[in-house]
Amino acid sequence: MGKVISAFDYLPQQNILDWKKKGYWADQLLCDLLDAHAQKAPQQIAFVDSRRSITYGQLQTLTHRMALSMLEMGLKRGDVVAIQVPNWIEFPALYVAMVRLGLVASLIPPMCREHEVALMLKLSRARAYICPNNFKGFDYLDLSNALKSRSEFKDLSIIVISSDPTLPSEFEKSLEQVTLNPQNIDSLRLLRPSPDDLTEIVFTSGTTGDPKGVMHTHNTVMAPQIAMARSLKIGVGSVLHMASTLAHQTGFLNGIQLTLQIGATTILQDIWNTSAFFALVDLYNIEVSSGSSTYLLDMVRSADLIQHDLSSLRIFRAGGGPIPIAIVQESEEKIKNLTVLRGWGQTENGVVSLSRLNDPALQRATLDGIVQDGMQLRVIDDEGRVLEPGREGQLQCCGPFMCIGYINDPALLAQSTHDGWFDTGDLATIDAKGYLQITGRLKDVIIRGGEKIPVNYVENILYQDSRILEVALVAQSDERLGERVCAHVLCRPNEHITLDLMCDFLRSKGVTKAYWPEFLEVVEDFPRTSNGKIQKAKLRKSA
Repeated sequence: MGKVISAFDYLPQQNILDWKKKGYWADQLLCDLLDAHAQKAPQQIAFVDSRRSITYGQLQTLTHRMALSMLEMGLKRGDVVAIQVPNWIEFPALYVAMVRLGLVASLIPPMCREHEVALMLKLSRARAYICPNNFKGFDYLDLSNALKSRSEFKDLSIIVISSDPTLPSEFEKSLEQVTLNPQNIDSLRLLRPSPDDLTEIVFTSGTTGDPKGVMHTHNTVMAPQIAMARSLKIGVGSVLHMASTLAHQTGFLNGIQLTLQIGATTILQDIWNTSAFFALVDLYNIEVSSGSSTYLLDMVRSADLIQHDLSSLRIFRAGGGPIPIAIVQESEEKIKNLTVLRGWGQTENGVVSLSRLNDPALQRATLDGIVQDGMQLRVIDDEGRVLEPGREGQLQCCGPFMCIGYINDPALLAQSTHDGWFDTGDLATIDAKGYLQITGRLKDVIIRGGEKIPVNYVENILYQDSRILEVALVAQSDERLGERVCAHVLCRPNEHITLDLMCDFLRSKGVTKAYWPEFLEVVEDFPRTSNGKIQKAKLRKSA
């Protein structure tokens, strides 16, 4: 057995007991919820991917076979298994199988290559690594062989998933040979972990670029989805969509956890393609999708938009970074019945704030929602004093959605937590009604000659320029003023922009001249995280 990490190792016992008593922690396991749905509706579709579909009954059987197979490999409760699999049905099946055994899933996005994968394997102390044989033209078998050739990974077990279900890998072939009987299944039930055990490690770089292995228990990853289901008014039989990678917290929580917690059907996209998404909405009557502003941008500016019936799509939950006001408004104008809900959260804490369906359109477009049930938010000044409504300051949060720590630096969470409140690294305001507005990142703050530049405000104005598709403002060092503003811009097709044209536009909008960018970089694309979020840390390094 590997070392079993528990919430009780990291969190005050009284917090744990309070959150359970109030129902924020349901003390459930995802495998139990899958089993319950499979018993009630075995023929209901659980997941659809680009290769096939699977019912709840079939998924239950597959997870039993996978769990027994991994048990035969010698994997035991507390062991870490790294999973680098695209948005295929095998991903949720593998994760539920891990839950049955009390294994810990370390999530690695498919875009990561040898250097990043090796670092994550090392930090998480993974005993096994699961990858596809091939995805998007990349040979993961070469990657796994390169890893195995390194002395530190000589004992690493490799599990390969085939990109073609009709040509299964050796692991997948072996699953058919696994004997399923009441005795075997009962033996799995005896191995069930505690809901307070560690279940997930997911890496985030934050603003520094240094990877941090965020640790979540079964209770902490399920808590945000309990609140999410109530806020979105979804339940058994709802049809959801997920294009963000399942190996990112957005995809993991909203693609796997939410689906199986409420008994929904989720349509998975392994490669984002707007036209393909429209066709999926048409075919499956998708109701809810989630992702970054990149997806909304692609949707509303696609020439295929008017060719499809998107009337079933009633909610797009936007997160993963700032969502331009103009994009929210344009989306709702062009897509009938769509309501865009802005929200805020982090890998450390899931979705903490969210717009509500009955919020006025302008409020949904301009604010980042109200806190989800169970969580708390506050804004403080540089001296740690809580600010009155409407004042900008440093955002802190606390509550049952929070992770229990970082796998590679146990002291790091404590350093970012004061009197139980976690320093999020974001700047924000909270109005008198409790609505949050993220105004920037502490690392995003540009101070030009002592004057703070309101980064989000200027970016939102620039998104109104018809020549600009995406924009990111970052600081560029300056000997005299300390910092100046550099705008990185991705233009729309067949458009171009110069610094003079940009300044003319800002002048026409009445933006204070001191806030105007003084440098311009026109890019062909941005460095992005696995869910499409622009990586400003990398832009700052190049500025």
